[in-house]
Amino acid sequence: MENRLQNFFLNVVRQSFWQLGIYDGTVASYVADVLTEFARVDNLYKFRGRSGRKVDSVVEMLAQSNDEAEEKDVFRERSLRKYTGDYALFMSGIFRKHVEGSGSLDYYIREGSRSYWTVSELDLSLYRTGYFLYQELSKKFEYYSGALDYTRKAYFAAAPGEDPFAGFARQIEGWMKVNITEN
Repeated sequence: MENRLQNFFLNVVRQSFWQLGIYDGTVASYVADVLTEFARVDNLYKFRGRSGRKVDSVVEMLAQSNDEAEEKDVFRERSLRKYTGDYALFMSGIFRKHVEGSGSLDYYIREGSRSYWTVSELDLSLYRTGYFLYQELSKKFEYYSGALDYTRKAYFAAAPGEDPFAGFARQIEGWMKVNITEN
């Protein structure tokens, strides 16, 4: 099922990105992976605060990173920064109106870009070959976020008056019912 959902998102992202003149297959594949990952709500809210409440803002994620600075491990930092970049991209792209409504769009774009840049630097220091992808995502974060907003408008539009979160979930559930039950 996960593979089919990933293929679904890959086709949607490629189509919409190519309509916008974005022909980078590596970035399209990465963005499709992010959508696949966050299609499961438990992956969207991976971190919890001290009280056990789901961490649902970039501010809280980065504060959590600062709280754990003394026990900082490069792999944990990379994981948190990658997640923060992915979350900021997902929310500022798929749920842009929600992020704009809270007055946080510029912050999400800035911190998403910064988080991906940190991942690229950590990957470089660890001699990982994927650092270039994160540099690309960092440098063009706002561009890719806007492209993802276009993807949402073209393929996951909510019905008039419908909550955008519910609209996105409805679209994915509908796709899953049609495509998973065909087997």
